[in-house]
Amino acid sequence: MAAPTVHIPVLPAEVLQWLDPQPGKILVDGTLGGGGHTRMMAEKLGDEGFVVSVDRDVIALQRAEETLAGLPVKIAHANFVEIPKILDSLEIDQVDGILLDLGLSSDQLVDDDRGFSFESDGPLDLRFDLRDKKTAADLVNHLKEKDLADLIYQNGEERLSRRISKKICHIRKETPFETSKQLADVVISCYPPIGGSGRGRIHPATRTFQALRIAVNRELSSLETALETLPDRLKPGGRLAIISFHSLEDRPVKQAFLEDPRLNRLTKKPVTASDEEIAQNPRSRTAKMRVAERV
Repeated sequence: MAAPTVHIPVLPAEVLQWLDPQPGKILVDGTLGGGGHTRMMAEKLGDEGFVVSVDRDVIALQRAEETLAGLPVKIAHANFVEIPKILDSLEIDQVDGILLDLGLSSDQLVDDDRGFSFESDGPLDLRFDLRDKKTAADLVNHLKEKDLADLIYQNGEERLSRRISKKICHIRKETPFETSKQLADVVISCYPPIGGSGRGRIHPATRTFQALRIAVNRELSSLETALETLPDRLKPGGRLAIISFHSLEDRPVKQAFLEDPRLNRLTKKPVTASDEEIAQNPRSRTAKMRVAERV
């Protein structure tokens, strides 16, 4: 049995407000995670409606089988880009709403075997779907120095990417990277000491880990595909809500919602967490939700 979830869903009231779950509706949660958003929606759908909940993480699915038992939820082990195929298998043409929460689950952060935490002595993995073969350690240990620097810069917007890549490649000649803490310590060493001009409010390894995680899980290409295909699976008036946590995700969502003729943008500015929510759940501080409606 999977460990109990510690994940707190972000923007819970706002998700309910914009997706407006009502009895009989069919909704899709493309990023099940700890199951919080799915539960909130499912509890309002009555006997005729249901939520199709999707996740790449088999551990999240195992937990959901227990915690969501008895609710109108259909669970699938898949990437959210596979939502159209899942709906086809259920003989569902179009749905009333789709939610994507692109953030990292707190359950993944606290699992040392996954390597998402900077302090983890577990393997440098970073895979959402353990069926995938390539891990973050594979990239760190085998990419050419320039390619690794480009990856860290492009996916992490890390201004010290070349310095970090150079040091990684120097160290790996003698000691291949195996754990997340090994990598985090090297990234930290590339920054000036605390108090210097190079240290900001986020952990120095944040952008490098983000870059590797995006690459391992093909996150940006998955989002691009979803933005192309998911609007067709919405009923007229159906809503697509996407919660992002950094600009590399938010920018394409904003652009698609502005330019896609199938969609009418409902949120001119992204919906963000209240001060009260941020105090209770600091993860919500960087969350931005945009919502569009199928015309």
